[in-house]
Amino acid sequence: MTRPPTVRCAIYTRKSSDEGLEQSFNSLDAQREACAAYIASQAHEGWRLTGPSYDDGGFSGGSMERPGLQRLLADLGQGRIDVVIVYKVDRLTRSLADFARIVEILDARGASFVSVTQHFNTTSSMGRLTLNVLLSFAQFEREVTGERIRDKVAASRRKGMWMGGTPPLGYDVRDRKLVVNDEEAERVRLIFERYGDLRSVKQLVADLRTRGITSKRWTTQAGGTRGGGPYGRGNLYKLLRNRVYLGEAVHKGTPYPGEHAAIVPQELWERVQAILETNRVERENRPRVAGRPLLTGLIVDDRGNMMSPSHCLKKGRRYRYYTSQAVLQHRPETAGTLTRVSAPAIEQLVEDRLCALMAGAGRRDWERLTVQEKARRLAVLVRRIEVGAERVRITLPHGDGVDPGNALRLMQRGESLIEDVDERILEIPARLKTWGGRRVIVGPDGQDLTARPRVDEALVKALARAHRWCRRLASGQVASVSDLATEAGCTKAYIRQILRLAFLAPDLVDAILRGEQPRRLTLATMLETDIPLAWNEQRRLLGFPSR
Repeated sequence: MTRPPTVRCAIYTRKSSDEGLEQSFNSLDAQREACAAYIASQAHEGWRLTGPSYDDGGFSGGSMERPGLQRLLADLGQGRIDVVIVYKVDRLTRSLADFARIVEILDARGASFVSVTQHFNTTSSMGRLTLNVLLSFAQFEREVTGERIRDKVAASRRKGMWMGGTPPLGYDVRDRKLVVNDEEAERVRLIFERYGDLRSVKQLVADLRTRGITSKRWTTQAGGTRGGGPYGRGNLYKLLRNRVYLGEAVHKGTPYPGEHAAIVPQELWERVQAILETNRVERENRPRVAGRPLLTGLIVDDRGNMMSPSHCLKKGRRYRYYTSQAVLQHRPETAGTLTRVSAPAIEQLVEDRLCALMAGAGRRDWERLTVQEKARRLAVLVRRIEVGAERVRITLPHGDGVDPGNALRLMQRGESLIEDVDERILEIPARLKTWGGRRVIVGPDGQDLTARPRVDEALVKALARAHRWCRRLASGQVASVSDLATEAGCTKAYIRQILRLAFLAPDLVDAILRGEQPRRLTLATMLETDIPLAWNEQRRLLGFPSR
């Protein structure tokens, strides 16, 4: 009897919270035991458990940023696994977009996955449809859970409770409550009083550095230390506007009486706010220069340092940048991997991705906006832009507006949309490069990510001609290719070349109509290429991302 070939199996387990993981037999153990029993039941088919365990305890299924899953995907990419076994599909992921990426990786390696309690086959269209429906409910459950958490946070804030986060200078956190730190409270009152005397945040920064006053230094639950650095202008503006010092808790701009004690007198608070408002009006009434930075207040390096607009002049030409505050404040040891980025390049990348991702946010509509309108729109659409040496992360608030089809197209280009409880993170593999004397942002394949789509009119006209001719032949309006060539006044060979374009995959046609085809792809190269009928082969041969 012929022995079946060995099928290498790997077990993946996940639990959203770390509660109970310290027990000798926990949820991960139960999942692994059930999966191992299923593999044993398929031993006659050659199934064998190989490789290490892939466990993620305390990680949400709404993101792919999980150490166990990343190790599993890396081993899949190296061809070490044939089948991935999970207890339930939602243990693998609760995001439809992430599920599509995982299936794409499995398909590329000829691998598949099996759910022990839900029998599906990802190699068939019906199996994928059923999985998509199931994952839609899993994603719905996660979003409902997120709404429930947000409602709980809102109700707690209305009661004045502290809901976590970075503790403000002047307070310590004990038993989930803010308790006044007398030494730090004196520092806070001094900062308010000095601003009232100096009436300038810029002068206040220099004054605090002279006095050696730094931000709050605190210890995280993981044992790491944060803060303790000199104050910058942005941090001071935030401190001077923080109503927690009045004994209030603020939720989405609305203050409520807090459970903690106030440390700044009402009279001093009102005097400082009046000065801040007067200075704000004066700044807004100043004439604005052309090319005002769009991303001020949104862009940071990959260590959380705010990046501020700066410029330099070379041969009479002005070059704009965003520079890390760690460098501007002479703290290079705390700077991120990228300390300066070209302002036009990063602004164009952010604008292009928002127009590509958001429903109704077309390029033409965006271009009609003034600089001030764009800045206001970005302040609503974007929470944070993190720039590193190898990637750009754009954080968006949750809500309506993201077009699922657009998100899928970005994912197919190697970008990812990570779903969290109250936000979305668009992650773009990217790095800075100099081309032709200008700074651009390129992807892993070396393509310029800031290049505007270029619609090839000749290629679009050829596509339209191919579909029109194909319809005429199929309907019998034209009897043969010879008659069509006579009618069009061209050769039969040219007719046959053009007709092949009518059988391109729909997503390739859409990309060509949007001008997003590879740069080398022209009508001439298309006519010289023997285009196969299989869509996956078309994508590979013509330089499009595989699906």
